[in-house]
Amino acid sequence: MKTAVVTGGASGIGQAIARRLAADGHHVAALDLSDTEGGETADVTDPAAVAAALAAIRTRLGPVTILVNAAGLDGFKRFARLDFATWQRVIDVNLNGVFHCVQAVLPDMTAAGWGRIVNISSSSAQSGQPFMSHYVAAKSAVNGLTKALALELGPAGITVNAVPPGFIDTPMLRRAEERDLLGGSVEYHVERTPVRRVGRPEDIAAACSFLVSEEAGYITGQILGVNGGRNT
Repeated sequence: MKTAVVTGGASGIGQAIARRLAADGHHVAALDLSDTEGGETADVTDPAAVAAALAAIRTRLGPVTILVNAAGLDGFKRFARLDFATWQRVIDVNLNGVFHCVQAVLPDMTAAGWGRIVNISSSSAQSGQPFMSHYVAAKSAVNGLTKALALELGPAGITVNAVPPGFIDTPMLRRAEERDLLGGSVEYHVERTPVRRVGRPEDIAAACSFLVSEEAGYITGQILGVNGGRNT
């Protein structure tokens, strides 16, 4: 039984991942801005807050050897009207948050000679997305960071992979649909998805469950798209 931390674990994809890893038999602590049962409240953009939360989790559950970075912040704005503060905030949550959390757990994984890191990126990093240049830039950087860390940390027994979700039915997606920011309804996009259904958070959780397992020890530096065939 290992200790896993899932950022953004209070809702949506992060919550589904936390539940799946708990069902797999791991000790799981969610890290989120919102209160989570059995988790810690922390802003992933604040390294001191992340360090304090990780210290509390270690005291309660032991060293952290599984990390899933699922905390995220989307945004929709025409690039010509995108102010730098908004750009920076989206980069801070989606990219710098990964940096802070990986650095915080790395000592535990290095000491154990075993670790699993999964970064939740986005299929928009593969296809692009209008009015989301800041988000796409951040998630593209997460994919690149994943590959670099996989090469650097592999000798220490630590694997690093990324899962870019496709069209996943989450509160974030439905809010975007309500604001007519998807370029069509969810049903419109379902008809253009090869498997003809919207993704579920549990689909992403299943991929993470495999990537953090012992069986996935020879898989690292990979970008595993879970998107129903929308991006190949």
